[in-house]
Amino acid sequence: ILKVIHSCNEHVISIGASFSLEADSHLVCVQNSDGIYQTQANSAAGQPRKVTGASFVVFNGALKTSSGFLAKSSIVEDGMMVQITQDMMEALRQALRDKKDFRITCGKIDSGDLSEEVTIRWVETVDIKNKGIVSPIDGQSMEGIPSERICQDTDFEAHDKVVKCTEVFYLLRDREPASAVAHLQFAKEIATACGAALCPHLKTLKNSGMNKIGLRVSMDIDMVTFHPYIMYLLICLSYPIFSDLQLKKS
Repeated sequence: ILKVIHSCNEHVISIGASFSLEADSHLVCVQNSDGIYQTQANSAAGQPRKVTGASFVVFNGALKTSSGFLAKSSIVEDGMMVQITQDMMEALRQALRDKKDFRITCGKIDSGDLSEEVTIRWVETVDIKNKGIVSPIDGQSMEGIPSERICQDTDFEAHDKVVKCTEVFYLLRDREPASAVAHLQFAKEIATACGAALCPHLKTLKNSGMNKIGLRVSMDIDMVTFHPYIMYLLICLSYPIFSDLQLKKS
């Protein structure tokens, strides 16, 4: 938050948001056939809309005191814009620095019905990694398992299809990996070899409707072994594709 405050200019604070698991709907920006962008709210099936998530929020401190408004809020594309006065912007910045809750009352100054309110509230959160993610190998839950995104140096493409490793999951036994850098480099090497092996079969795999597979590699101090069940999958997947390869390392 402090980085956001220092990087934004004095009149604007822009904050990007991640997908909220607590929201039952989320704002999305959709381009129609005429090329015009429209805002929609995608809701969970069968759920009443109580909490709507957004992709960003912008606080704009350019609202004039002569406008007759205390503050104004509006939906912009898949986010929210809150227009406030410069004095309120300074108070907001100080509240963010002090990690204090802040309340913005919206509406006209002379209005008796001030039903709209924007509240910035600091809460305790529990970071549950990979909630809802399951292994494509055996259906094992990846919840709570540390992972990191991976960027390959080489793309493997054939028949207008691309295969790439997107993420590495670390199934730790009893301790943290001795060298995260070494483990990530090893994962990249495995991903490169796997991508090269699967590249000639991308069209066949894609036509079979498979878009995600996993590879689990067991690492020991003196040896690296491939689980025979996973080797079996890799051999048999010469018929079934995927656009993303998920590399599972245990």
